[in-house]
Amino acid sequence: MSDRTTSRPAAASGTFALGGDLTVNRLGYGAMQLTGPGVWGDPKDPDEAVRVLRRAVELGVTFFDTADSYGPFVSEQLIRKALHPYADDVVIATKGGLTRPGPDDWRPLARPEYLRQQAELSLRHLGVERIDLYQLHRIDENVPLAEQLGELAQLQQEGKIRHIGLSEVTVPQLKEARGLVDIVSVQNLYNLANRSSEDVLDYAEGENIAFIPWFPLATGELARPGGPLDTAAKRHDVSPSQLALAWLLHRSPVMLPIPGTSRTAHLEQNVQAAEITLTAEEFETLAAAV
Repeated sequence: MSDRTTSRPAAASGTFALGGDLTVNRLGYGAMQLTGPGVWGDPKDPDEAVRVLRRAVELGVTFFDTADSYGPFVSEQLIRKALHPYADDVVIATKGGLTRPGPDDWRPLARPEYLRQQAELSLRHLGVERIDLYQLHRIDENVPLAEQLGELAQLQQEGKIRHIGLSEVTVPQLKEARGLVDIVSVQNLYNLANRSSEDVLDYAEGENIAFIPWFPLATGELARPGGPLDTAAKRHDVSPSQLALAWLLHRSPVMLPIPGTSRTAHLEQNVQAAEITLTAEEFETLAAAV
C-alpha cells in the first residue's frame, strides 16, 4: 500500500471517461445510504450526511451515484445541499424507473411520461440544467424497451441529460438497448462474493462501457477470521472491505465501484482502498476463493 496520507486518495484509483468525454476517478460514492431505514425518508443525522458528501470531494471522489427513488428524492436533495454549486470535476449520476410505495418496496415503472416527470424532478432537486448520467433504474417489462429508451433519447436531444446508462441488465438486453441509443454505463450487482454478472462485465470491458457494481462490499464468509480475505488484508495492514474494493478496481479498467456509507470515518476508510496495490497472485487467490 502506498502512502496513506495522500490528500486525495480517490485519484489513485485511476480515471475512466464516461462516454469518452466525462472523466471521473474510478472509485466513486453511492448515495443510497444517505436516507432513513428502508431507504425511506430523511437520515438519522442529516448534518453528518452533508459532512460525508463534502468529505468525499475533499478525498478526490468525483463520481456520485444516486437515484430519484432514494428517499424518495432525499439523497438528491442532500447532494445539492452539500455540494451545489458543483466543482467542475464532479459528476452526478442519477436514476429513474423505480417507484416507491413505502420502505424497502421497489417497483419498476418506466412509462415514458413517468420517466420524463422523474427526470424533470431530478433536474430540480439536484439544481442542474443537465444531468451528467441518467440511468434507467430497471427495465419495465410492461413497456416496450424502445419507448423507455426513446424518452431518454428525447431528453438527451433536449439537452436535459448528457449520457444514458442502464441498471440490472443482461448482455442481450444491453445489446438490444445499444441498438436504440448510446449506452455509456451499466450498473449491476457485483462484488468479490457475487460475480453472477461476470458476462456483463466482460462485455462492458470489451465495448469500453463503464461497469458500476452496486453492493460492492459484500464479503460475508470470505472475511471470516483466517479466511482468504482476512489473511490478505492483514498482509496489507488494511480491512477486508478495503481489500474487496481494491480487488474490484484491479478486476477491470472499466470498473467504477461506488461504496456508500453514512459515516465520515467509514468513507475515509473506503476511499483509502484506492491506494492498495494487489499482485496478480493475490488477485487470483482471492478470485479463486469463491
